[in-house]
Amino acid sequence: MNQRTSTIIHMLSDAKEPLSLADLAAHFQVSQRTIRNDLNEINATLRQHQLKTLTLKGGRVLLPDDFAQSIPLLVSGDFYTYKLSREERKLVACAILVNATGYVTLSEIADHLFVSRATIINDLDAIKAYIQQAGLEVQSHASRGLRVEGPESVKRFFLLELLAPGAQEGREVQQDVVSNLVSVQAGNRVIIQKIINEQEHQHHQFLTDGSFREILFYLGIMVNRNLQGAMLEPQPLVDSDKYYMAQDILRYVTQYCGVTTTEDDIRLLCQMLTRARYMRRESFQNNIIKIQLITRQFIACVSDDLGINLNNDYDFFENLSNHLESVFSAPPATYPESDVIQEVLEDNQDVVDAVQRQLPVLTQYLSRPMTEMEGAYVAVHVCAAIERKKNRELAFRVVVACHAGIGTSRLLLARLKQHFDFQIVDIISAHEATQIKEGTADFVITTVPLQGCPIDYVIVSPLFSDEDYVRVGNKIDALRNSRYLPSRVEVQEVSSKGLIEKIKPVVYETVPKQAPELMKKLRRIIRDYMNQPLEAESEIFSPYLHHLLPASNIELDVECATWQEAVRRSALPLLERGYIEERYIDAMISNIEENGPYVVLSKGFAVPHEGLEQGSVRVGMYLIRLKTPVYFGAEELDPVEFVCCLSAVDHKTHLKAFFNLVNMLREDEFKQLLHTAKTPEEVAMVIEKYEYSIS
Repeated sequence: MNQRTSTIIHMLSDAKEPLSLADLAAHFQVSQRTIRNDLNEINATLRQHQLKTLTLKGGRVLLPDDFAQSIPLLVSGDFYTYKLSREERKLVACAILVNATGYVTLSEIADHLFVSRATIINDLDAIKAYIQQAGLEVQSHASRGLRVEGPESVKRFFLLELLAPGAQEGREVQQDVVSNLVSVQAGNRVIIQKIINEQEHQHHQFLTDGSFREILFYLGIMVNRNLQGAMLEPQPLVDSDKYYMAQDILRYVTQYCGVTTTEDDIRLLCQMLTRARYMRRESFQNNIIKIQLITRQFIACVSDDLGINLNNDYDFFENLSNHLESVFSAPPATYPESDVIQEVLEDNQDVVDAVQRQLPVLTQYLSRPMTEMEGAYVAVHVCAAIERKKNRELAFRVVVACHAGIGTSRLLLARLKQHFDFQIVDIISAHEATQIKEGTADFVITTVPLQGCPIDYVIVSPLFSDEDYVRVGNKIDALRNSRYLPSRVEVQEVSSKGLIEKIKPVVYETVPKQAPELMKKLRRIIRDYMNQPLEAESEIFSPYLHHLLPASNIELDVECATWQEAVRRSALPLLERGYIEERYIDAMISNIEENGPYVVLSKGFAVPHEGLEQGSVRVGMYLIRLKTPVYFGAEELDPVEFVCCLSAVDHKTHLKAFFNLVNMLREDEFKQLLHTAKTPEEVAMVIEKYEYSIS
C-alpha cells in the first residue's frame, strides 16, 4: 500500500457517511480513475485474504460489515492508528533522513509519520542535533529539503544503533520502522543468517548471540545501502585473522542477495568481526557427527512407521540434522511459535503421532526432555519431506516472482527445480505481477507480497525452507482437489547434469574398467556442447563416497581380535597420511565406550569417528574388511565385518558421502558384493557403481 492508499483506508473507516469518488479525488487532487485504481488495489488485498471487498453504488464507496477488522491487515506498519511520542518521532525522522540517498522534504517526513508539517518543523532542531551527535551533518536547501552528509560507514552504524534490538530501552517502535526503511527483506534476512551460520562452522569461529545479531543487522543495512548505490568510503586494512571470514561471508552475500560489494565492505566487516565476541563450541562440535548418525536412524524409523520411504531425501537429512544440532546445543536454541507450524500439526496428525512414537531414537542421547515446540519442528521437517516426495511428479505451471535481483531468483529457481516437476513459464520482478494474464499459470511463487496479482500466489523465502515446502504443498493440494488438474509436462528442460546422470549407470555397467576415464571425457564434451556447468557449487565442495574411498583407501581381510583393535587399524592409514592426529584414535575408542555402539550403522558395518576438535586434520575415509568379524555390542547388528574410519573437518563436507553410504547399506546386494569382492579395486568399483545408481 502506498501513502495515498493507506490514507484512503483510514478516511473511509473514519467517515460517518460513505465517501464518494469525487470526494476522494478532490482531497488528493487526482482523477477519479486514480482513486478507482487505489480501491482496486485495496480489494485485491482483501480477496487474497478471503475477506469481503469494497463496492461502489451511485459513485459512493460502501464498506463491508467487517471492514474495521481488516484495517490492521491493510495498513500494518503505518502511524495513523499508532501515535508516536516526540522522542519516537525524532528517531524515526532521523532514520528516514540518514537512510535517504538524496534530499527529503519536511512534507515527506510528515506524510510518513501522519503528522502535520508544522509538527516536523517544531521537531527539526532536535532531529538535527541528534544526527550531528553521530558525526553527520544535516544540510538544508530552500526548495529541495534536507540531506545528510558524512561518511557512509557512520551512516550505517547510525542506522545499526537504531535497528539493533536491546540497544536502548523503549526503542521497539523505531527499531521496527528502521527495519522497514532499510528494506531488509525477509528473504535476504534468511539468506544472510544462513551464510553467517555456515561460515561460523567453516572458520570454527562461533559468535555470541548478541554479536551474531549485530552482524546480521549490519549486513542487511549494507545490502540495502549498496543496492541504492551508497558505497563505503575507503577503509583501512586491519591485520586480523577475521579477514578471510569476512571475505567468504560477503562472497556469498554478493551471490545470493544480488548485490555488489567492494574491498572496503570486506575491510569494514573484518573490523566488526574482530571486535565481535565469540564462544567456545568444542563440546557442541564433538556432537555433530553423532547427531548426523542419529538423524539417519530417526529417518529410517519414521519411514518404517509411516510406510513412506524418506531415506533418499538429502534435503530432509541435511535440514533435520541442522535442526537437531541446535536442539543438542547447550544452551538449546529457542523456537518461536508459528501459525504455519500449528496448521501443519493440525493437518498432519498421523505424522505428528509417528514422530512422537520415534522421538526416543533422539531423546535417548539428549540430557533433557525435548520441548513440545522442538518436536513440532521435527514434525514439520517430516511433513516437508513427504510433500517433496508427493509432488515431484506434478507438472503445475508456475511463475516465479522475486524482488531482490537475479541472484535471489536463481537460488529460488534451483531449489524449485530440485524437488518439483514444475513448468516454470516465466521469471519476473515483483512489480510485474499485475501484468500476468489469467490462465498463463496455475499460481505464482514469490519472495514478497504481490499487489494486484490476478492469480493466486504463495510467499516463500529464497532459501525455500521446510515451512515453504508445506506452503507450496498446501497450494498443490488445493489445486489437486479442484476441478482442474494440470497435465504432465511433455517437454522437459535438458541440462548437462541431468544428461550425465542418465549416462553414468550405463557407462559403469557396460565398460566398468574404462568408466572413470570415459566419464571424464563425456563430462567435458557435454559441458562444452551445452555450455552449462555440471554441478552446483555446493556439490563441488561435498565429495561423493567414491571420492573418499578409492582403491588406495580400502584394505581386505584384515585380522583383528577386538572392536578396539579394528577401530585402531581402520584409522592407522589416515594417521600415517596426515589426515588425523594420534589423539583422534584414542578419542574414537573412548567415544564408543562412553556412548555405546551407535557407530554401527547397519548389520555388519561400522563408521567410527570423533568430534571435529579431537584431532581431525583433513576430511577422509579408510575402509577395512575384517577376516573374522568382531562384536561391538550392537546386538542384532553384530558381528561387524566392515569398519570405515571417518575423519570430518566440519559439519558439511563429508555429508553427501555419508548420506550415500547409509542409503547404499540398505541394499543387501551392495553389502553382499562388498563381502565377495576379491580386491580393493573391485570394492571401489562396486561403491562407485552403486553410488551413481542412487544419486
